[in-house]
Amino acid sequence: MISSSDTSDLRADIVLPCLDEVAALPWVLASVPHGWRAIVVDNGSTDGSAELARSLGATVVHEPRRGFGSACHAGLLASDAEFVCFCDCDGSLDPGLLAGFVRRIADGESDLLLGRRRPEGRGAWPLHARAGNAALARMLRRRTGLRLRDLGPMRAARRADLLALDLTDRRSGYPLQMVVRAADAGLRVTETDVPYLARTGKSKVTGTWLGTWHAVRDMRAVLSGPPVRAGASR
Repeated sequence: MISSSDTSDLRADIVLPCLDEVAALPWVLASVPHGWRAIVVDNGSTDGSAELARSLGATVVHEPRRGFGSACHAGLLASDAEFVCFCDCDGSLDPGLLAGFVRRIADGESDLLLGRRRPEGRGAWPLHARAGNAALARMLRRRTGLRLRDLGPMRAARRADLLALDLTDRRSGYPLQMVVRAADAGLRVTETDVPYLARTGKSKVTGTWLGTWHAVRDMRAVLSGPPVRAGASR
């Protein structure tokens, strides 16, 4: 399992897609590594999430187009750091662990590092969500050769590399498209274990069988597309 490490010589932004996460925000933002910028991308919250995030020191970006990919990409475009991280804003993942992610990328161990979720406690990762993730991992292996066990939302890479991938999905397929195009571009995609906790509040995607099915449908569409040889810069 990766642990936090000193990143005082590195600058990174953390993109936090947000839709009604007012209950989780205080802990999430308090866990951001010291000196890093938290970019909370509000995707239509009605519970005061944007206002709370701003009061806690985060940079708030408003993305009116609904969709996980829309929020993630708006955050990527708003970033100006060398390294960009992504993390769910629901309290299920500890943003502090991303310090170790960025250190490993800066040290040349990986180009795109994903967090492999290891559930802790009851309700952390519903069975239907695990099943959908496992099926997608198998399809990803057939498509790219990558032997990943999770396609989780916690990840880090250089901003220039991500922009060069020319990501187009704006729904649930965005995280998978990032991995597929990174593999097509010859980037080193790896994973490391991270604890996965029960989220705060109700899931917008994988909390139900229907939500999981929609996510898998979006991701299958990504996998069925032709290879795109994006010229990622190093």
